[in-house]
Amino acid sequence: MSKNYYDIHDIMKLLPHRYPFLLVDRVMEVTEKGGWGYKNVTMNDEFFLGHFPGQPIMPGVLIIEGMAQCAGFIGLTLLKQEADKKGEVYKDKLILFMGVNNAKFRKPVLPGDRLEYHVEIIKFGGRIGKFQGYAKVDGELVAEAEMMAMITDREQQ
Repeated sequence: MSKNYYDIHDIMKLLPHRYPFLLVDRVMEVTEKGGWGYKNVTMNDEFFLGHFPGQPIMPGVLIIEGMAQCAGFIGLTLLKQEADKKGEVYKDKLILFMGVNNAKFRKPVLPGDRLEYHVEIIKFGGRIGKFQGYAKVDGELVAEAEMMAMITDREQQ
């Protein structure tokens, strides 16, 4: 059976993040121009314990982190696909967050929302990645940011 998305197992093979800090549940599309994925936001997410009791709102910095994780997965998937095309063995890489610019938050993200991360690749290659991210709930923009990252070798343990 073939699937047309990347599930949590696929994501965990490429990203180093784990519970409670893995903020992408599924990636639906990866292309050379970008892609998109999502997180199902639930009341069980640990950050709601303190942000804010009685009025749970997902922290904006975690929305940006989720967009960055989605961008990182897209970038690493493209690197793996490139190695496969060349018949090379994929060498594990990390994509490390370097910076964020022009972050804007437009609406709160609440328990029960499906938070979609839409990522456009501005530049990706060599040791640098630059991405534009848009976070949406029900098709409505809730946040956006430009993100920069460094591509490096993952140390084997």
